[in-house]
Amino acid sequence: MEEKVAIGRHTAERGLEGDVATWAVELKEARKTYRTGPIEIPALRGVSLQIAPGEFLAIAGPSGSGKTTLLNIIGGLDRADDGEVWVEGKNLQLLSSGDLARMRLERLGFVFQAYNLLPVLTAMENAEFTLLLQGVPVERRRERVQKLFLEIGLAGLENRRPGELSGGQRQRVAVARAMVTEPALILADEPTANLDSATALSLLDVMEQLNRDHGTTFVFSTHDPQVMERSRRWIRLRDGQIASDAAHASHILPP
Repeated sequence: MEEKVAIGRHTAERGLEGDVATWAVELKEARKTYRTGPIEIPALRGVSLQIAPGEFLAIAGPSGSGKTTLLNIIGGLDRADDGEVWVEGKNLQLLSSGDLARMRLERLGFVFQAYNLLPVLTAMENAEFTLLLQGVPVERRRERVQKLFLEIGLAGLENRRPGELSGGQRQRVAVARAMVTEPALILADEPTANLDSATALSLLDVMEQLNRDHGTTFVFSTHDPQVMERSRRWIRLRDGQIASDAAHASHILPP
């Protein structure tokens, strides 16, 4: 694929040859500062990292360390003030708002701490909502959702509304909504924070299985030791910078 969008010496999209294809996500000296009147709050202070396709990775750190800001910048929900943010070979810093929205719709999935389900819709309707926005015909939408519900243990709950589901079931619906478009990357912001330990472990089983079966890259922001234990790589943030980045010892394969 040739470079497509030239802007001066930079491009919004690179070819897939060479090392570009290696990374699902690549950040180079990404910086973000929030301003409230005269007060400046640095959230990211020059973060550089690379995430390979198919990783199951946790971003950890205390409150205020920059976890959610980092996820939002990777997901195109916010823009870095400086630096480069590449996702699937596209420089998000140079994409228009419309192109960012299209990329989120077609290539990224999001799982939020508070589920973000629409209370008036059924579990099926919530899970297929992104497909509806994509213009997928109703028969194909229902087929995809039903297959995914069977895969993650929600079969038989298609017609229940969020208020009729447990917290764990609601979060599984949110995971189904994120997965049903077959995205390359899922960003999960504290997905287990509102769940008890047993339910959280069950949800992590589901997400690990999806990661293995579909090759989808999962990136979590989390305080939860259970998520960190299951992750195959930890990135720890402190004061908007990477304090450590290491593979989980139990997931390191012998040479």
